[in-house]
Formats: sequence, structure tokens, C-alpha cells
Amino acid sequence: MSRPLGGSASYRAVLLLPHALGLFAAAMLARLSYGLLGLPLLLTLRQATGSYAVAGTAAGLFGLVSAVLGPARARLVERCPRTLMLFAVLYAGLLAVTAATGRTGAAPWFAITLAGVTGLFPPPVGPLMRALWGRLAADPQQRQRALSLDTVSESTVFAAGPALGGALIGAGSAPLALAVCAGLVLVGFPALARALRRAPARLRPTDPAAGAAGRTADPRPARSPLRRPEFAVMLLVVLGSACGLAVLEIASVASWGAGTAGTLLTLSSVGGAVGGLVYGKRSWRSSPGRRLAPLAVAGAVCFALPALLPAVPVAAVAFLGLGVCADLLLITAYLLVDALFPEGSQLEAGAWVNTCYNLGMSVGTGFAGALLDRSGATAVFTAAAAVAGLAAAAAVAGGRGSRRPPSPPCTGAASGVHDGDLAEADVLERSGN
Repeated sequence: MSRPLGGSASYRAVLLLPHALGLFAAAMLARLSYGLLGLPLLLTLRQATGSYAVAGTAAGLFGLVSAVLGPARARLVERCPRTLMLFAVLYAGLLAVTAATGRTGAAPWFAITLAGVTGLFPPPVGPLMRALWGRLAADPQQRQRALSLDTVSESTVFAAGPALGGALIGAGSAPLALAVCAGLVLVGFPALARALRRAPARLRPTDPAAGAAGRTADPRPARSPLRRPEFAVMLLVVLGSACGLAVLEIASVASWGAGTAGTLLTLSSVGGAVGGLVYGKRSWRSSPGRRLAPLAVAGAVCFALPALLPAVPVAAVAFLGLGVCADLLLITAYLLVDALFPEGSQLEAGAWVNTCYNLGMSVGTGFAGALLDRSGATAVFTAAAAVAGLAAAAAVAGGRGSRRPPSPPCTGAASGVHDGDLAEADVLERSGN
């Protein structure tokens, strides 16, 4: 089914693409602000209000608003690039205000409102970087490897982020750690803007190299990505997979304690990193759409293992396999975004993938908590397997529906940039002044 990619698509070759290393490093710095955020935000709000219930509500509202409005922010940045730095400045400022409330205290209504307003402004970095990889890479093999590297790097940041956040809290305080997050926003996003400004010609639609690659901008108006049935099916699969992961995590904590669950999550992260890197090194004969269903089915099998035999060794195997399946599923989803959409819609489509994943995690956590109180850990393991099974069924059904003759491919899926697009990096830079 696959063979190794040639040297032109190696990870080293991807990072040595013109301007790629600077963009990648800046994006990683910006992502670190998100990886660190969870624990400092929760504990700062708790310190400000004196209540874990209020802090949890506020942090949950922040996550919900941020996830739901992610595609809208991405669409706005795609059409008006200067808003990227505007979002970054507003977001960092509101994080700083939140950190200050940890020192001064805040009424519950103010803390909840502040968290909700802050959730309006997190600037897109993952969807932005994946769209840029599509424009920088010269061919599909390089894009596959670039998106694999990007997904593994992002997963690593979010796996290491809580530990780094906890270390900052231990060395100082939760408000200090949250202020560091705000500082990383103000360092990472201007660095990303500067990296873009240094490479405007490479990203413009009139660049001869873009034309030679056969990927020109689509002159048609951008339509909502949700109008593509195959994309909607893929989002359901991502939503179900994330929901199942959250449910399984809660079940593991309830069954074996936080220490064992933390080890299992580490195994999942290792599996995702190794699997993603191996996946990116292969040249697949099947299209990304055809790979979606097998990955979802393999994930459902891993979910079923601890439901059938809830023992730590079995769960270790399951979490390792789930890490592989989850990262490969995300990489495949991003490859589908690159294949299905013209660049006027790519950033928004990538943000929808992130939104569905985050919503799945949030819904799964809430659902698992309620089910755990009523029915116990065994029922939660079963529920995780059931959710994953439904996601796999959706993927299989969607795959069967997609076997009709393909529609003409979108042009400009990942290279040329219209006049208002992200290649206008000089505009991005000026907006941060």
C-alpha cells in the first residue's frame, strides 16, 4: 500500500525549503503559549475568585467560545491579514488582565465574563501554519511530510505544555505562569509576522514557481467548507474520535488513579509522535479520503480493548495504539483540507478540524463525568468504545459514498495567494506596531 518517500520529501528537505524553518520556529513559539495555558488559566481564576466551581465555569466558557469561533477568526485572517496581529495584541492584553485578577481578586461574574471575552481573540496558528506548508511545499509528497511534521510538533507541544505550566506555577505562581503565556503570544506572533514579511514573493500568486507547480489561485468566491459532504463526514469522525479520547481518559483516572492515567497519556503521546513521523515518510497509493475509514476502524478497535478487559497492561496497548490512530487521523484530515479546498477556504477549513477536535474533547469530558457519577467506570469504558464505533461507522459510510466519480479538483489548493491573503506579510507586520 505504501513505499518510502524520496529524499526530496525528507523532513530535513522540508525544513530546508525557502523560509520554512523561520516560519516553523515562529509557529512553535506561538503554539507554546497555547500548550502552557490550561493549568495557569484555571488556577489563576481559582485564585481570583476563591472557587474551583467558578474557575471551571470560566475556563470552560473560554474553551467553548475559543473553539466555536475558531473558524470565523481563521476566515477573517484569511481575508484581512492585519487582523492576525490585532487578535494577538487583544488576546495577550486580556490574558494579562486575567493574570492581574489573580493578584487583586475578582467577582465571579467578572471572572466568567473576562474569560468569555478572552476566548473571542486567540489568533489562529495551527490552521495558518498548515496553510503555509501547503504553499511552501513543491509537491504532494512534500506536503504530506510537512503536515506530518507539523502535526507531530503540535502534539508534542501540547503534551509537554502542562508539565511546563506546572513547573512555572511551582517556581512562581499561577498568575505569573499566565503572564508568561501572554508574553509568548507577544513574542511568537510578531516573529511569525516577520517570517512572513521576509518571504512575500515566494507566497504571492504571481510567483513563477507557483505557476510551474500547476497550482494557481482559484478566482471563484470562497464557499463555506461545511458545504462539502465529504468534509462534513470527516469532521464527524474527528469529533467522535476526540470525544472518545476524553471519555477514555476520565475512565482511566477513575479506575487506576491520576498517576497511572498520566503514564497512559504519555504512552499515547509517544505513539502519536512515532506514528506520525513514520506515516509522513510513506508514499501512499490510496488517497487521504480512502485512508480515513481504516484509521477510524483501527481506533475503534483500540477503544474496545479496555472496555472488554479493563486492566492496565491492556489499557497501555490501547493508549499506545490510540495515540498512533489519533495523530494519523489528524494528519489525514489536514491532507484532505489541502486536497479539497482552494486557498480562500483552506484556513477556515483547517480551523473547523481544530474546532471539532476541541469540542469533542469538551463534550466527552462533561459526558464522562456525568456518566461516571451515575454508572461507574465500566460504563464509561463502554461509552468510549461506543462513541469511537459510531465515528468509525460514519467514516465507513462516508467512504462508500465517496466512491462515485470524483469532482474536478480544486485549483490553488495550497499555493497562490489572492491580494488579501496571508502573503501580505508586510501588512501583518505593520498591524503589530
